[in-house]
Amino acid sequence: MTDLSSSPVNNPAFRAFGALLWRDVFVTGRELVAFLAQVILQPLFLLFVFGKVLGDLGYTQGNFEQVLLPGVIAFTAFLTALQNVAFPLVIDFSYTKEIEDRLMAPLPTSWVAVEKVVFATLRGLIAAVLMFPLGYWVLGEVSITWSAVPAVAAFLVLGALVGAAVGLTLGTLVTASKINLVFAIVLTPLLFTGSTQFPWVALDDLRWFQVICALNPLTYASEGMRAQMLPSLPHIPVWVSGMALLAFFAAFMTVGVKGFLRRAID
Repeated sequence: MTDLSSSPVNNPAFRAFGALLWRDVFVTGRELVAFLAQVILQPLFLLFVFGKVLGDLGYTQGNFEQVLLPGVIAFTAFLTALQNVAFPLVIDFSYTKEIEDRLMAPLPTSWVAVEKVVFATLRGLIAAVLMFPLGYWVLGEVSITWSAVPAVAAFLVLGALVGAAVGLTLGTLVTASKINLVFAIVLTPLLFTGSTQFPWVALDDLRWFQVICALNPLTYASEGMRAQMLPSLPHIPVWVSGMALLAFFAAFMTVGVKGFLRRAID
């Protein structure tokens, strides 16, 4: 007979993990308007200004707005996940000490960090999914087929996971007094070197900038999305983008979890 007491559902650590995750999801439901305002305004205005206004004024040509949309969606998933780990962690470790309540839960300390990443990933995915109808509303068209939906979903999950892992690293390595400065320094290069507004392969004549963009994990999320939504456009091979995102996730999670354990012990 199967020992039900040994199943994951009945494991105290799994139950505590699920309780922490449900608590965070419940709080998001209560703060839904504030959450949507936080994650939607910036990408929405990026789409409106670069995709709609500049196009209507004749400063962009062809289907630039459709090239832009996959990058903005990837950016939304990545940045939302990053923010929703980094800022709360810095605050928890520095001021509110709310993290101490979580550390007392009956589960391994590293799982608390993993729960933060999972929850931030969920938030990133919600924000990214909302960009599809908003993109249609602003641009009047969204280039995606039903057959591409599974691959698009996979790249959104990978992009959000990597963003959350980067947020975990920043949130455990940066102090509260420096987080605003660090985030301001990180955000601009992240946006403009993440291939959100242009295909990476189109930078062949600007090799030095292409190399810089290749170091940004957001590039591979943007290129993976663009490959699925605009397959006729030159792009990084899908398998390369997928493997790069997995490598970035493993690297940042390793550093982030180690930083989390160090801060938790201190």
